[in-house]
Amino acid sequence: MSDENTPPPAPNPQPGATPPPSGGTGPTGIPGADRKLVAGILGILLGGFGVHKFYLGYQKEGIIQLVVTLLSCGIAHIVGIIEGVLYLTKTDQEFVDTYINGRKGWF
Repeated sequence: MSDENTPPPAPNPQPGATPPPSGGTGPTGIPGADRKLVAGILGILLGGFGVHKFYLGYQKEGIIQLVVTLLSCGIAHIVGIIEGVLYLTKTDQEFVDTYINGRKGWF
Protein backbone atom coordinates (compact mmCIF):
# COMPACT_ATOMS: atom_id res chain seq x y z
CA MET A 1 0.00 0.00 0.00
CA SER A 2 1.51 3.32 -1.08
CA ASP A 3 1.04 6.56 0.81
CA GLU A 4 0.34 9.60 -1.39
CA ASN A 5 2.14 11.92 1.08
CA THR A 6 5.44 10.09 0.77
CA PRO A 7 7.94 12.10 -1.29
CA PRO A 8 9.67 10.33 -4.16
CA PRO A 9 13.17 9.01 -3.44
CA ALA A 10 16.05 11.40 -4.10
CA PRO A 11 17.84 10.70 -7.35
CA ASN A 12 21.26 9.11 -7.09
CA PRO A 13 24.11 11.37 -8.22
CA GLN A 14 25.50 10.53 -11.62
CA PRO A 15 28.89 8.79 -11.62
CA GLY A 16 31.61 11.35 -12.25
CA ALA A 17 29.31 14.26 -11.42
CA THR A 18 30.96 17.21 -9.67
CA PRO A 19 29.76 17.45 -6.06
CA PRO A 20 28.54 20.83 -4.82
CA PRO A 21 31.27 23.05 -3.37
CA SER A 22 31.97 22.49 0.30
CA GLY A 23 33.88 24.91 2.50
CA GLY A 24 36.39 27.49 1.40
CA THR A 25 33.73 30.07 0.58
CA GLY A 26 32.16 32.79 2.63
CA PRO A 27 28.45 33.43 3.02
CA THR A 28 28.40 34.99 -0.45
CA GLY A 29 29.95 31.91 -2.05
CA ILE A 30 33.17 33.70 -3.01
CA PRO A 31 36.23 31.43 -2.60
CA GLY A 32 38.57 32.89 0.04
CA ALA A 33 35.91 35.08 1.66
CA ASP A 34 35.69 32.63 4.57
CA ARG A 35 39.01 34.01 5.83
CA LYS A 36 37.78 37.62 6.20
CA LEU A 37 36.04 37.32 9.56
CA VAL A 38 38.80 35.31 11.23
CA ALA A 39 41.55 37.56 9.83
CA GLY A 40 39.70 40.68 10.97
CA ILE A 41 39.20 39.40 14.51
CA LEU A 42 42.80 38.21 14.72
CA GLY A 43 43.97 41.61 13.49
CA ILE A 44 41.99 43.43 16.17
CA LEU A 45 42.87 41.10 19.06
CA LEU A 46 46.38 39.82 18.19
CA GLY A 47 47.41 42.12 15.35
CA GLY A 48 50.51 43.35 17.13
CA PHE A 49 51.95 39.86 16.94
CA GLY A 50 51.18 39.59 13.23
CA VAL A 51 48.85 36.63 13.71
CA HIS A 52 46.43 37.91 11.07
CA LYS A 53 49.32 38.17 8.60
CA PHE A 54 50.39 34.58 9.25
CA TYR A 55 46.78 33.43 8.92
CA LEU A 56 46.56 34.99 5.45
CA GLY A 57 49.90 33.48 4.42
CA TYR A 58 52.06 36.62 4.68
CA GLN A 59 55.01 35.21 6.64
CA LYS A 60 57.46 38.03 5.89
CA GLU A 61 54.95 40.73 6.85
CA GLY A 62 53.97 38.77 9.98
CA ILE A 63 57.58 38.60 11.17
CA ILE A 64 58.06 42.32 10.47
CA GLN A 65 54.89 43.14 12.41
CA LEU A 66 56.01 41.01 15.34
CA VAL A 67 59.50 42.52 15.49
CA VAL A 68 58.26 46.10 15.17
CA THR A 69 55.68 45.51 17.92
CA LEU A 70 58.32 44.08 20.25
CA LEU A 71 60.75 46.92 19.52
CA SER A 72 58.07 49.58 20.01
CA CYS A 73 56.86 48.05 23.28
CA GLY A 74 53.49 47.23 21.75
CA ILE A 75 52.68 50.56 20.15
CA ALA A 76 52.69 49.00 16.67
CA HIS A 77 49.67 46.93 17.74
CA ILE A 78 47.65 49.88 16.38
CA VAL A 79 48.56 48.73 12.86
CA GLY A 80 46.96 45.35 13.52
CA ILE A 81 43.80 46.97 14.86
CA ILE A 82 43.53 49.21 11.79
CA GLU A 83 44.08 46.28 9.44
CA GLY A 84 41.52 44.16 11.30
CA VAL A 85 38.90 46.89 10.97
CA LEU A 86 39.77 47.33 7.27
CA TYR A 87 39.35 43.59 6.66
CA LEU A 88 35.93 43.57 8.32
CA THR A 89 34.63 46.68 6.54
CA LYS A 90 35.48 45.50 3.03
CA THR A 91 32.97 43.49 1.03
CA ASP A 92 33.80 39.83 0.54
CA GLN A 93 34.76 40.48 -3.08
CA GLU A 94 37.02 43.44 -2.18
CA PHE A 95 38.72 41.41 0.55
CA VAL A 96 39.41 38.48 -1.78
CA ASP A 97 40.59 40.72 -4.62
CA THR A 98 42.91 42.71 -2.35
CA TYR A 99 44.33 40.24 0.17
CA ILE A 100 43.81 36.74 -1.27
CA ASN A 101 44.29 37.27 -5.02
CA GLY A 102 46.14 40.59 -5.00
CA ARG A 103 48.48 39.58 -2.12
CA LYS A 104 48.57 43.14 -0.69
CA GLY A 105 50.65 42.78 2.48
CA TRP A 106 49.99 46.10 4.21
CA PHE A 107 46.75 48.03 4.71
